[in-house]
Amino acid sequence: MHDTAANILLAACAYNGADPKRNHHLLKVHNYCRMIAEGEQLDAHTRFVLEAAAALHDIGIHEAERVHGSTAGTYQQLEGPPIARRLLEPFGLPAEDVDRICWLIAHHHTYNPIDGIDHQILLEADFLVNAWEEPFSDAQIRHFYTHVAATETGKTLLRAHYLPDLE
Repeated sequence: MHDTAANILLAACAYNGADPKRNHHLLKVHNYCRMIAEGEQLDAHTRFVLEAAAALHDIGIHEAERVHGSTAGTYQQLEGPPIARRLLEPFGLPAEDVDRICWLIAHHHTYNPIDGIDHQILLEADFLVNAWEEPFSDAQIRHFYTHVAATETGKTLLRAHYLPDLE
């Protein structure tokens, strides 16, 4: 599965093309997902699905811009799954894995309800990156930390990066 995960990451970067901003974002989110999954001791299968979803979580952003004139999360969540399904086709993954990856893409900006540890970790990883890239205010980061973050590893990373007064 390791080669497949790496190839999905390469496919996502190739799809984005010469867009270093988007490719750097997905690589950072993917890395945070891997770190949090390892810290939370996820099983190999859940980790694979999570990492595939992390690689593809924003795959609908170019289509959202083209169709809706916006990169808003709701449009990314709408446009991403069909593109992800096409990109995942050559990998011959089980249908339930493709369905879960696409579900995660369709909910990577949806904080309520959180459905599963893979969803939780994807939200935390994406937030960790977006908090810097956007950037988010201290109040927004504290709100996420208090009301959304749930994994010990994700909370540790949030404190280390943004909330040193909570250590």
